[in-house]
Amino acid sequence: MRALTSLLIPIHPEGHRFIAIFAAITLVLFLASDFLGWIGVVLTLWCAWFFRDPARISPQNEGVVVSPADGVVNMISEASPPPELNMGDAPLLRISVFMNVFNAHINRMPIGGQVKRTFYRAGQFLSADLDKASQANERQTLLLETANATQIVVVQIAGLVARRIVCWAEEGQSFKTGERFGLIRFGSRCDIYLPQGTQALVGVGQSAIAGETIIADLGHDLGQDLGAGDSAAREFNTD
Repeated sequence: MRALTSLLIPIHPEGHRFIAIFAAITLVLFLASDFLGWIGVVLTLWCAWFFRDPARISPQNEGVVVSPADGVVNMISEASPPPELNMGDAPLLRISVFMNVFNAHINRMPIGGQVKRTFYRAGQFLSADLDKASQANERQTLLLETANATQIVVVQIAGLVARRIVCWAEEGQSFKTGERFGLIRFGSRCDIYLPQGTQALVGVGQSAIAGETIIADLGHDLGQDLGAGDSAAREFNTD
């Protein structure tokens, strides 16, 4: 039943033409052999699964930061922000979420605010789970500024399989926490850079849900009050 329900999740319009291409190829494969045709069916279903766009309920409390992507937290470290933003070399807290080809790939704003800068940089297509992918790979960088002037950096990073970063955010545009701003085809990573002194509320290896998993709180030290494992006990507004 759960698998059937998953198949009924809305598909983002970005994926319609890809699903149609997979379906057309499947019809041709069936003309060649039933075996190849059924392989095409499986791949078409996978393509639809990849572009699924499930509804999410995001906390709107000031200072709460949520994961920008579905996937696994594969790195938490201190790192200088992307050089194209000219923010200096002072290390910030960087949380990386790796998306494999089975994760939903819709990216969501980690916090409410205004897009101050966007920057696209061409690059390599190294495996997105490598640390050096942050600097070497093709990427799309966003600089966000919250209502209290806190700056957050979000970076969409192409991976070994991913060859197309899609970003709908434009400079001057304002977003609420959890709103969709882009996607990456097919398998990739999202980095988020948070101010110095921020404490991560997730751990390496933890699964994250875009728009819902709280990865940090810029307004409260939940690590002391609740502990990362008990953060769900805190009540958040979802208006």
